[in-house]
Amino acid sequence: MFQSFEVTSTPHFGKDRVSALRATFDSLGIDAFLVPRADEFNGEYVPACSERLAWLTGFTGSAGVALILRTQAIVFVDGRYVTQLAEQVDGSVFSGGDLVNEPPHAWLAANGGKGLRLGIDPWLHAGAEVRRLERALSEIGGNLVFLPHNPLDRLWSDRPAEPLGAVTIQNVAQAGVLASDKIATIAANLSKKELAAVLIADPSSVAWIFNIRGADVPHTPHPLARAIIHADGRAELFLDKRKTGIEPEAYLGQICTQLPPSALEERLAAASRDGGRVLIDPDIASHALVEIIRKAGGEAVEGIDPAKLPRAVKNDVEINGSAAAHLQDGAAMVEFLYWLSQEKPGTVSEIAAAEHLEAARARVGQSMQNPLKDISFDTISGAGEHAAIMHYRVTTESNRIIEAGELFLIDSGAQYINGTTDITRTVGIGAVSEEHRRFFTLVLKGMIQISTARFPRGTRGCDLDPLARIALWRAGADFAHGTGHGVGSYLSVHEGPQRISRLSTQELLPGMILSNEPGYYRPGSFGIRIENLIYVREAEEIEGGDLAMLGFETLTFCPIDRSLVIPELLTHDELHWFNDYHRRTREALMPLIHDHDVRAWLENATLPLEY
Repeated sequence: MFQSFEVTSTPHFGKDRVSALRATFDSLGIDAFLVPRADEFNGEYVPACSERLAWLTGFTGSAGVALILRTQAIVFVDGRYVTQLAEQVDGSVFSGGDLVNEPPHAWLAANGGKGLRLGIDPWLHAGAEVRRLERALSEIGGNLVFLPHNPLDRLWSDRPAEPLGAVTIQNVAQAGVLASDKIATIAANLSKKELAAVLIADPSSVAWIFNIRGADVPHTPHPLARAIIHADGRAELFLDKRKTGIEPEAYLGQICTQLPPSALEERLAAASRDGGRVLIDPDIASHALVEIIRKAGGEAVEGIDPAKLPRAVKNDVEINGSAAAHLQDGAAMVEFLYWLSQEKPGTVSEIAAAEHLEAARARVGQSMQNPLKDISFDTISGAGEHAAIMHYRVTTESNRIIEAGELFLIDSGAQYINGTTDITRTVGIGAVSEEHRRFFTLVLKGMIQISTARFPRGTRGCDLDPLARIALWRAGADFAHGTGHGVGSYLSVHEGPQRISRLSTQELLPGMILSNEPGYYRPGSFGIRIENLIYVREAEEIEGGDLAMLGFETLTFCPIDRSLVIPELLTHDELHWFNDYHRRTREALMPLIHDHDVRAWLENATLPLEY
């Protein structure tokens, strides 16, 4: 099984560990220390040896920062994790902060105290973040102190070893483009801009460029590695050879020089000597890496990771692979939903549901000879009030039975060699209230509005985000997360720069895969989310129109609970989309399902709705 449900942290150790950290402040010459969730690769998932925030505070969410001062300790999280934070950390030690509206740098500028000396580990903070901290501290006459070592690492006596996940080759049959061609394209662009080299600091970009995958962190199949690509076409990959077997090592030897991670500093300095201009992404590359370039006499030229946008704009092979992966995943979802429908209310727990879904994915993957490699994130399996916690993670401690009359939300995804999936379905357990059905229908309306949107080139994610919210706004409601995130190709399930959210100014381009997942959450009562993956494509010509338009094609096929829909709240066009989606779902998935009872359930679950 890929997911553990054990409680990995408790709030009881926070006081002792914070006290031990504060005891180091005088010798380090600091008054405060910042502890990010991120590791030195700045990714969403970190290996066990880098879970410093969880070790110190007990908070296990995927986004957060702790600011430890001499007399205060604050854990900053966004709206997704407010409830989780309260449950996981010791409130007598830590208070909560707002990561979005008043992140640490803003809090420090307003509350830090004159002359504050803030210590950071320069390997754990990107250049752009360091500048924000420096500006904030300058407002209060403070200083940013770059520490020679991370004090937590010396306090963490049983810290796990660094991961050595095996590296595999992502063949061109799945990647669509040869790694040598990707390297050549990047090198040519460097030469045009008179740059000596680029530092690739994002492991997902390394995996995409070199057509490799790894197993160093949960749920995201990239190796923790960096690379330098030179303008003359040479490529250096800093990847521990203990991760590469004979075949991957031979493959990599044809396209790059594979070096140990310990060689990175020397090779980066070498590329920077004599005024070498090295491209870095300030939102990804650690401040420590920027300093290596500067100290060697080079120029750190800030720019977007050259793999970021090409990685987001999927080629035809990647799109077709994702479509195939989603059909397989849809068949597994149907098996799961059929099983759930047959179980008596009050007999299935949240953990049992998540385990059954993972088993269905493994079983279908085996039968279709496309094995489940991993889940793409920890499954959110929440009933009743737990469904109202946007990023709820069930544990053996929080696990509860799914009761009659409740809504059950399951948000899950899978990693297959040909694609990454992410799907949410909310189902009613027995008869549910009209209020449940009303809000479900309002969420559905928002999801349909995104699915059917047509928009001109140049449209950004922030331009489309209101479409998913209008029906809820009219009802005096909203949801506190983005409408959609980018999704990788057998890579990260949360991929930038594409998003559908209030904050996203990235233009949506053909080939980008995104989620479409509006929701509604009533704390302590119920939660609803409906999610499909979609990709941007050229839209059909609109008769009488003046402009060529883009639109979305749906990748996810799985029934949406008909019993929760109030047809009268849908427009004729929305009802047509809903019925057509179910027709397409039935036609796409029925050939993949061989059990007679499951086929009958799918037939019934996709019957058309009428007013």
